[in-house]
Amino acid sequence: MNEGLIPRRYAKALYKVAVERGDAQLMYGLMNRLHAVSEAESGLGAAVANPFLSVKDKCDIIKTAAGEGADNATFVDFLKLLSENKRLDIIFAVARDYSALYRSERNIYKVEVVSASPLSPSDETRLKSIIEKNLNGGSMEYTSSVNPDLIGGFTVTIDNRRLDASVRNELKQLRVNLLK
Repeated sequence: MNEGLIPRRYAKALYKVAVERGDAQLMYGLMNRLHAVSEAESGLGAAVANPFLSVKDKCDIIKTAAGEGADNATFVDFLKLLSENKRLDIIFAVARDYSALYRSERNIYKVEVVSASPLSPSDETRLKSIIEKNLNGGSMEYTSSVNPDLIGGFTVTIDNRRLDASVRNELKQLRVNLLK
């Protein structure tokens, strides 16, 4: 069976139960933290998959990674379900899929702006306004960062779409055109 399909099915089931219990937003926060921690700490997945660790230890690791709210009944029940089905090792993939499903169901877009230098507050406000107008009534989770390698300009990533208005990209395009 497709490894992406199993976590997606668990994520859908968790979402359905969380909505019924009124915990969907709390689960979204927990799942976002789990996903972010698993991305930052590459050994976390290996620790949870370690056959020499007890289920309790694995659940403790997951709860610690999830942070505040991990004692929520829906989350604890979900961990119990995963452990009974011997699927604790897919928790981080489930977290990723749950977050994507939650955003999709609530029309929330992940927006990341990377600029060559820090944007002024007025430029950032203007950019956010322009982005919001193009989200068809959706809301956004906005993050920004600075990457001097862009040389100048910025990139905007909305979910999986990217607008690259950087000097680095312009130079790359110019080089490609000159080599033709």
